[in-house]
Amino acid sequence: MATTIDFLEMQAFIAVVTEGSFTAAAERLETDKARVSRIVRRMEEKLGARLLNRSTRHLSVTEVGRDYFERASSILAAAEAAEAAVAQRTQEPKGRLKVTAGAEFGTMRVDGWIAAFLRKWPKISVETEYTNRLVDIIHEGVDVAIRIGPLQDSELSARRLGELTYGLYASPEYLRSAVSIRNVDDLKRHDLIMHAPRGRPGWTLVNGERTEKVWHAPRCAVDNTIAARNLALSGLGIVQLPRYMAEPHVAEGALTRVLPGWARIPVPVHAVFASTRYMDPRVRGFVDLCRDGFGSDVEGVS
Repeated sequence: MATTIDFLEMQAFIAVVTEGSFTAAAERLETDKARVSRIVRRMEEKLGARLLNRSTRHLSVTEVGRDYFERASSILAAAEAAEAAVAQRTQEPKGRLKVTAGAEFGTMRVDGWIAAFLRKWPKISVETEYTNRLVDIIHEGVDVAIRIGPLQDSELSARRLGELTYGLYASPEYLRSAVSIRNVDDLKRHDLIMHAPRGRPGWTLVNGERTEKVWHAPRCAVDNTIAARNLALSGLGIVQLPRYMAEPHVAEGALTRVLPGWARIPVPVHAVFASTRYMDPRVRGFVDLCRDGFGSDVEGVS
């Protein structure tokens, strides 16, 4: 029959080796020296090997004891990690959660996720900062940042929520008065509304393996997608929008998709948070909810 040593015995032996004496180990374990000594002797009897060399003034670890110490330390560390992971998952989220996101995406999407999170966990409060600047979440005390686009290399942790997919749209009013659109080249003859926050406006459109560039001057160049959508709803031209923003208006008949299949490449969306060994229940709960919420929307989860 295999010899088994329980965790309490491992803890006692590790404390003796770490502290260098039975007396110090007993203080650390909040017990008495005699009990710790008995535990170690019982371990040696079970193992059939001497773990410690003892004298009146000196205590040393045998070669077998050193090997056992290293293995036992790893086992206890793994057990503690498993318990901590379970505790993090089962503990009810509570306290304040600080969230940051881009101004538009925060208002149009993250607000809904926060509302669902607050309804689910009554002991949670949320503080938001919606801004288009890159927030330093460590130094500014932010728990979760929702970020769109490729991530910069950093020591932060991230969970991919999904990706934004796009399409080209125009109002039925505009399309009735404009020339027909059969291919990307026809866009040259149309009024375009482009989101161009920095630099020269333009689109790079893909359809499977095909790529086309649209670089002619738009009728309107704006610095946010909400403004671009509003101008398209007013019948002023063709716009490229995230599907989550456009499809509700398509369902209402206020927008029509043009050149289906042509759009910019999808853009990833991540939840970013401080790199820690175990996620705080507030962070884990919110990130899980965001991922579930993202998956239920029109752009889907990759």
